[in-house]
Amino acid sequence: MTTDSDEGVRVWLVERTYSDDEQNLIILTYATADGERYFRKERALTSFTDVRDTTAAVDADSDNLGTVNDSDLREQYAAEAQRMADIHDPDDVI
Repeated sequence: MTTDSDEGVRVWLVERTYSDDEQNLIILTYATADGERYFRKERALTSFTDVRDTTAAVDADSDNLGTVNDSDLREQYAAEAQRMADIHDPDDVI
């Protein structure tokens, strides 16, 4: 289920990768429960004392969501988003 509201679209963490191009950059990918749309956040890890929690879900502005065109990736995102929604509250720190 995708939740659209005034606060945004609920998306769930489906992937966490490290950038090949830049050191100390983490890419967080969140997706809608159907896997059809995604939201990316990039985080620079500037120090070990720089604490920024990564939550199981965020509410993203629909204008900031991309479309997942690859059917295999869409299925992967949908499965992982559903798994996260089943075992975590949106504000759980991951």
